[in-house]
Amino acid sequence: MPTHVIFLAIIYPIFGLFLACMTFGYDVMPLLFPLAAGFALIGPFAAIGLYELSRQREKGVDVSWKHAFGVLRCRSLDGITALGMVLMIVFLIWLMTAQWLYQSLFGYGSPESIGQFLSDILTTSEGWILIIAGNGIGFLFAVLVLTISVVSFPLLLDRDVGAMVAMHTSVRAVLRNPLMMAAWGLFVAVTLVIGSLAFFVGLALVLPVLAHSTWHLYRKVVEPDLSPRQDCWP
Repeated sequence: MPTHVIFLAIIYPIFGLFLACMTFGYDVMPLLFPLAAGFALIGPFAAIGLYELSRQREKGVDVSWKHAFGVLRCRSLDGITALGMVLMIVFLIWLMTAQWLYQSLFGYGSPESIGQFLSDILTTSEGWILIIAGNGIGFLFAVLVLTISVVSFPLLLDRDVGAMVAMHTSVRAVLRNPLMMAAWGLFVAVTLVIGSLAFFVGLALVLPVLAHSTWHLYRKVVEPDLSPRQDCWP
């Protein structure tokens, strides 16, 4: 349903451009990359409406973009909200960590221009330490989020369970399928990078693909419930 998902996903490049404008407007250029890269940490929650479209489509419903808002009437809404807050906290911790790393290497001053900032990052030893250490720390954050959320949100939509059950199931899925999950995480990272290159516009195409694929991943990994619950609304 390309017209529906692109309409819903267009909010992501708009949000990305807003972050970029805010970053340059407030002289915090060092946080632009952590903000863009950190989107992967909240992406599983941001795509919740697209998961719902996949769930409805699987049942044979002739879905429209309005079906994405059926999430708001889901019985597991509390669990979805709680897990979304967990991811948001991880995202904020990542931003604080990235800022602390930059300030520990370059001090508390802000670069005077984009050129100076790029020169500091690419031509100094501190800049290369920032690149290597920052990406290494970011990788750990990404692994954490992948482990606790790879199937959590589709599970919460599909069954009346809590956030702890969903995260525990996700961790078990990763531990039982480490190579496949590592390949999936790499695929997600590469596609998000590609989608972010052209001022985040590509995210409108990339995120629906990732969201729909995540729903199918959930169906392949987690055994189906023999007594599925009723829909979230009559």
